[in-house]
Amino acid sequence: MNSNKDISGIIRDWEYQPGQTSARKIRGKDGKEKIQMRVELGLLQMETQGRPDGERPHGKVSLLDYHLSRLDEYRAKHGSTKGFKLNKDECEDLYREALQYYQRYLSLFSLKDYGGVVRDTERNLRAHNLAESYAVDEEYRRIFTMYVPYIIMMNAKAKALMEQEKKKYNKALTEVKRGIQRIDDFLSNRGQPELSEKSEEIASLRELGEEIHRKKPLTELDKLKLELEDAVKRENFEKAAKLRDVIKKRGDEE
Repeated sequence: MNSNKDISGIIRDWEYQPGQTSARKIRGKDGKEKIQMRVELGLLQMETQGRPDGERPHGKVSLLDYHLSRLDEYRAKHGSTKGFKLNKDECEDLYREALQYYQRYLSLFSLKDYGGVVRDTERNLRAHNLAESYAVDEEYRRIFTMYVPYIIMMNAKAKALMEQEKKKYNKALTEVKRGIQRIDDFLSNRGQPELSEKSEEIASLRELGEEIHRKKPLTELDKLKLELEDAVKRENFEKAAKLRDVIKKRGDEE
């Protein structure tokens, strides 16, 4: 046995926090940046680019890329994708690969690397689309589908927070609304519109939208509207009428 491979010292200095995603970036021995994620029984180490485990299945960036290239070849040969299928083992491998990307985008989100989160969530959505369209096994179509609202939520949060970092609050709020609409459409298209009201993902996005609203600086128009509310409360109707005129004019100009 080689005691040099013992990682006890590393994890002893990095306490595991239940219920929290704890991650960091390090420089590997190959000189490349790596992501480490603390888990209960140790840590996970992932590449920042390509497949998280660094593998290149069939010489491709990922299994998803491999199967998409197979799909393109099939379409070119047969003129359509009719008859193209993913068997149970292929779906199982795709699912396991998607879990790798899930672990990475959770880590990236905790590190505020929102661009990486967008990249990996969109990649997993493509994996879902492939499985839903071509999986032979209904069970795998169901498994991939059940995670879609969560992936959309994480994608929308990352996009919104990227805009918030640039002080583009209206764009951030637009990304939140788009995320909510995408989840709502997804559930409706599956004949489950009633689940939108119970969706934890939609509730989480609405909460983020409220946080962004609170951080958004007041515009001159916002301030005028607050003045109008105050004037109405004080029954200063002359001032309220003037403010309404100013607000209408400003609104027309915008």
